[in-house]
Amino acid sequence: MPKLAIHGGSPVRTKSFPGWPVHDACEREALNEVLESGKWWYGAKVRTFEERFAAYQDARFGITAVNGTVALQVALTAAGIGAGDEVIVPPYTFLATASAVLMANAVPVFADIDRDTLCIAPDRIREAITEKTRAIIPVHFGGLPADMDEIGAIAEEHDLVVIEDACHAWGSEWKGRKVGAIGDMGCFSFQASKNITSAEGGIILTNDEALADQCRSYTNCGRGKDTPWYEHYLLGGNYRITEFHAALLLCQLERLDEQVTIRQRNAQRLNEDLAKIEGIEVLQKDSPSNRRSYHLYCFRFVPQAWNGVSRERFIEAVQAEGIPISPGYPHPLYKNPLFQRKGEGPKFCPLSCPYYGKEMDYTKVVCPNAEQVCAESLWFTQTMLLGSEADMDDMVEGIAKVWEGREALKE
Repeated sequence: MPKLAIHGGSPVRTKSFPGWPVHDACEREALNEVLESGKWWYGAKVRTFEERFAAYQDARFGITAVNGTVALQVALTAAGIGAGDEVIVPPYTFLATASAVLMANAVPVFADIDRDTLCIAPDRIREAITEKTRAIIPVHFGGLPADMDEIGAIAEEHDLVVIEDACHAWGSEWKGRKVGAIGDMGCFSFQASKNITSAEGGIILTNDEALADQCRSYTNCGRGKDTPWYEHYLLGGNYRITEFHAALLLCQLERLDEQVTIRQRNAQRLNEDLAKIEGIEVLQKDSPSNRRSYHLYCFRFVPQAWNGVSRERFIEAVQAEGIPISPGYPHPLYKNPLFQRKGEGPKFCPLSCPYYGKEMDYTKVVCPNAEQVCAESLWFTQTMLLGSEADMDDMVEGIAKVWEGREALKE
């Protein structure tokens, strides 16, 4: 058996995986075109990208914003969510899904995820609904769509707004429908690590013209539609992107379909090969999704199979073999210091808001599936999934090698 690299053996891989972002002459020429035009500000290219991305996701309207976090906050505000309201969110996601709720002066309520999809579980949503619930934010985690049929039915039954957090899911579909245009609104991110990027940026999609107009106003200093420039109707902010952002995004959008196909093909190869390793569990639950963006490839470390080898030790050993691998989130969102703090007065709004009139103690929240996933999850990034078949084989070989040498890893 080959000696593990962590113990001085030769690593499986010494070369790097594909870099990010991907760019070529398209981005250079587009940026230079904006530069030379002298028209740098929120103009024709922004409008063109909004229209093209909305059409790509099968939505009627697109409203860009400076990032996905702001997009979520604006969508909540446009939907009338505010003081005294509760919004149901999953605990296994980036902070922005919940912090946007706080920024809208509403209260996030955590509903556990499905262990096999890592998306919010509809049954847990039902359990979390109270008389103050106004909205649900399902996250299409890693690019896999949440169960939008069940979530839609719950929302209709209880008259709730659905805002899709699609910040991992450009091009993903649920039963042939593009995500982000299924709920009342959908939000996407174009931050530096995302599968389509302009370093920062975001967009809100909707099929509702009134909501689109509200979102536009909130992102554009509260201005009205077709009204004088210096008349402001809402308490909006300056959340606009520039022509430079839009120039990059138009080029990025052109190659997205091809990249989605590559990632899907490589993910399927990983599913088949990693499933053969006893100490690893792939997430293969059937999904109606027939197209998936794969912002992350997620799988699971099976502790009982490793006979005393910790996940942290396993990760160190795989990384030593030249395979970048991540444990993902260290804990569910409610265990972040932001949600553990307590107090009264304006500093602790919206939890201390008199309009809320309830006690929310996040220190008592327990979502067992999310906690187990945080303890056992493993991630490969979307950039790795742009590699060749040989790259995928190296990823599998590195893990298989560590599995075969597991006895030497016991501490």
